[in-house]
Amino acid sequence: MNNLKTQIQVTMVLGVLALLAGIASHLALTDIYHKEVDVTLEWNVLRICALILLAFIGSSLITLRKVIKVL
Repeated sequence: MNNLKTQIQVTMVLGVLALLAGIASHLALTDIYHKEVDVTLEWNVLRICALILLAFIGSSLITLRKVIKVL
Protein backbone atom coordinates (compact mmCIF):
# COMPACT_ATOMS: atom_id res chain seq x y z
CA MET A 1 0.00 0.00 0.00
CA ASN A 2 2.91 2.35 0.73
CA ASN A 3 4.21 1.82 -2.81
CA LEU A 4 0.82 2.82 -4.20
CA LYS A 5 0.82 6.06 -2.18
CA THR A 6 4.27 6.92 -3.51
CA GLN A 7 3.17 6.19 -7.04
CA ILE A 8 0.10 8.41 -6.62
CA GLN A 9 2.28 11.25 -5.31
CA VAL A 10 4.67 10.91 -8.26
CA THR A 11 1.72 11.01 -10.64
CA MET A 12 0.39 14.16 -8.95
CA VAL A 13 3.78 15.87 -9.31
CA LEU A 14 3.90 14.85 -12.97
CA GLY A 15 0.39 16.30 -13.34
CA VAL A 16 1.55 19.67 -12.07
CA LEU A 17 4.56 19.51 -14.39
CA ALA A 18 2.24 18.62 -17.27
CA LEU A 19 0.13 21.69 -16.49
CA LEU A 20 3.23 23.89 -16.56
CA ALA A 21 4.35 22.15 -19.76
CA GLY A 22 1.04 23.07 -21.35
CA ILE A 23 1.65 26.72 -20.55
CA ALA A 24 5.24 26.54 -21.86
CA SER A 25 4.00 24.82 -25.02
CA HIS A 26 1.49 27.58 -25.62
CA LEU A 27 4.19 30.23 -25.27
CA ALA A 28 6.57 28.34 -27.57
CA LEU A 29 3.88 27.82 -30.21
CA THR A 30 2.97 31.51 -30.04
CA ASP A 31 6.58 32.45 -30.83
CA ILE A 32 6.69 29.93 -33.69
CA TYR A 33 3.41 31.29 -35.07
CA HIS A 34 4.72 34.86 -35.01
CA LYS A 35 7.65 33.73 -37.18
CA GLU A 36 10.48 34.58 -34.82
CA VAL A 37 13.93 34.55 -36.40
CA ASP A 38 15.42 31.56 -34.56
CA VAL A 39 12.91 29.08 -33.14
CA THR A 40 15.24 26.20 -32.23
CA LEU A 41 14.74 26.90 -28.52
CA GLU A 42 10.98 26.87 -28.93
CA TRP A 43 11.08 23.50 -30.72
CA ASN A 44 13.28 22.09 -27.95
CA VAL A 45 10.78 23.34 -25.36
CA LEU A 46 8.00 21.55 -27.25
CA ARG A 47 10.03 18.31 -27.32
CA ILE A 48 10.64 18.47 -23.56
CA CYS A 49 6.98 19.24 -22.92
CA ALA A 50 5.97 16.26 -25.03
CA LEU A 51 8.20 14.00 -22.93
CA ILE A 52 6.68 15.36 -19.72
CA LEU A 53 3.17 14.76 -21.02
CA LEU A 54 4.11 11.24 -22.15
CA ALA A 55 5.55 10.47 -18.70
CA PHE A 56 2.41 11.80 -17.00
CA ILE A 57 0.06 9.78 -19.19
CA GLY A 58 2.10 6.61 -18.71
CA SER A 59 2.33 7.11 -14.96
CA SER A 60 -1.40 7.80 -14.74
CA LEU A 61 -2.32 4.64 -16.60
CA ILE A 62 0.03 2.47 -14.54
CA THR A 63 -1.19 3.99 -11.27
CA LEU A 64 -4.85 3.54 -12.21
CA ARG A 65 -4.20 -0.09 -13.12
CA LYS A 66 -2.67 -0.65 -9.67
CA VAL A 67 -5.59 1.10 -7.97
CA ILE A 68 -8.07 -1.12 -9.81
CA LYS A 69 -6.17 -4.22 -8.65
CA VAL A 70 -6.28 -3.02 -5.03
CA LEU A 71 -9.97 -2.18 -5.14
